[in-house]
Amino acid sequence: MSIAPPQARGFHRKLPAGRALRDGTVLYWWAEVVSLVVFYVLYSTVRNLNGNNASIARSNALKLIRWQEALGINHERAIQEWALNYKPLIIACNYFYGSLHFIVTGSVMVFLYRKFSDEYPLWRNTLAFSTALALIGFALWPLMPPRLMPSHFGFVDTLDQYPNFWSFNQGAVNKISNQFAAMPSVHCAWSLWCALALVPRLRRGWAKALAALYPVGTVIAIVLTANHFVLDAVGGWVTLALGYLLARTFTRAGRGEPIGPTDVNVDVDVDNGGNVVTAGST
Repeated sequence: MSIAPPQARGFHRKLPAGRALRDGTVLYWWAEVVSLVVFYVLYSTVRNLNGNNASIARSNALKLIRWQEALGINHERAIQEWALNYKPLIIACNYFYGSLHFIVTGSVMVFLYRKFSDEYPLWRNTLAFSTALALIGFALWPLMPPRLMPSHFGFVDTLDQYPNFWSFNQGAVNKISNQFAAMPSVHCAWSLWCALALVPRLRRGWAKALAALYPVGTVIAIVLTANHFVLDAVGGWVTLALGYLLARTFTRAGRGEPIGPTDVNVDVDVDNGGNVVTAGST
């Protein structure tokens, strides 16, 4: 099929590896990768600018504990104390927390880009807006995670004391990571984003079930590893909801009216996967 979306003419015709959306927008996987790297570098830089307010972070943690007590959900210490009796469970949570956050999220982005290209921009922007909003929370409300609370609170830093790929107490990580960036939980925001993006689009029941359980497993992991309080997870979900609303408001790519051969001149060939493979003029 040959379609000539306006965005594919001129400069775009000279770029390789294009993927045409139904409204004529053309995406490029390499541009998406570059944008993602730049965004994450900026996010990490801003996130780590506000990591020295230990007294404020501890004060905020005490407030949050009181709120959880009032709500009847302040059970993180008891839950972790029980879990510490099962070393394989703690080790599994360490690896879950330390690795799947990036692996699963990145895989879902690739899946959406390849299989649901028209919907990809909305979900990409939802993730971006949610992550950017989290920076506001880190700056305005630094929060000490359970693992850094004074010892009489009874929490154990499992990433430091049990096998894992890395620990916050390792030299390089300890120096560059803002350990008070706990509210909202980006882990929980991203994991729910993955589930919402995957469940309606997967065909097999077992795959849908795994995707739906992923955010549940994330909440379990952040609690058992003492990296977050329960309300941090709620904060992550609220941030995701706000990010989605912003993305719905500002995302245009892939959401416009489909462009057909009668709408524009024919000068771009698109294969069945939506890739721009050749360009010419007619």
